[in-house]
Amino acid sequence: MKEIIMTTMTASIAGFTFEDILLNAAGVYCQTTEELDQILTAPGAGSLVTKSATPAERAGNPGVRYADMPLGSINSMGLPNLSLDYYLDYAIAHQDEKPLFLSIAGLTKADNLQMLHEIQDSDFNGLVELNLSCPNVPGKPQTGYDFDTTRQILEETFAFFKKPLGVKLPPYFDIAHFDMIAAVLNDFPLAFVNTINSIGNGLMVDPETDTAMIAPKGGFGGLGGAIAKPTALANVRGLRQRLNAGIKVIGTGGVQNGRDVYDLVLCGADLVSVGTTLHQEGPEVFNRLKAELAEQMKLKGYDDVNQFRSALQTLN
Repeated sequence: MKEIIMTTMTASIAGFTFEDILLNAAGVYCQTTEELDQILTAPGAGSLVTKSATPAERAGNPGVRYADMPLGSINSMGLPNLSLDYYLDYAIAHQDEKPLFLSIAGLTKADNLQMLHEIQDSDFNGLVELNLSCPNVPGKPQTGYDFDTTRQILEETFAFFKKPLGVKLPPYFDIAHFDMIAAVLNDFPLAFVNTINSIGNGLMVDPETDTAMIAPKGGFGGLGGAIAKPTALANVRGLRQRLNAGIKVIGTGGVQNGRDVYDLVLCGADLVSVGTTLHQEGPEVFNRLKAELAEQMKLKGYDDVNQFRSALQTLN
């Protein structure tokens, strides 16, 4: 195992201090308490996020719903989870060990408001992630692409919700859309945004069988891993430039090595979450990434991530 070079890799969100900046991406190693325990205790992981929950247990999409592919992965999981109560109980039991993120993803606005009321009335005192960006539920569009609906949900949420709240966002592909979503988000006391969720509705073919690589939705699924890195960097950068300073950014997408973590921080990420590579390697990946990030920082003459966060230079 590579030696960890002495560096400072801390961040803060809504008064919570993270001793390391890495965590899992929602959906990976967070379905069961056994998986969550592995992330909670993994060296190099500063936090964890629970599986995005619905009010009741949900099986998700049938058939082959995840596949590794060149440059990453494709999936159409369909929000399999063990219910809000399952993850809320876990989060309350472990919230004094590390700052935790409790993720929810209702299939309707009513679902989300119901779950937020339950969390508000509970003993949970961590951070809540409202997932507005699941691309893999058949017949359900991504809320994060509907700016008016996003505003309506946040207005109704902040009428009663007083705990630290952030949103998980889909990738945006137009500069005007960065402006439009930031104009909505800046009107609310959000603690953070998490960007990006997988790039929705890609399609990959298995060359051996001439079939789609996954079964749900005729083979359409979210793209993650290396293929997502340029889009993730653009979204982290684009949102960091537009959001109020108090809204922190969690960068997600394309992390394979320490340089990838470095680049997300350089573009403005406070924390960095890992999905496909965590799925492929397991929780040991956090210590590897931390060591590689430390090496990259040493090469650049940094000993604290705050020295280069949001410091991307442009050619003009």
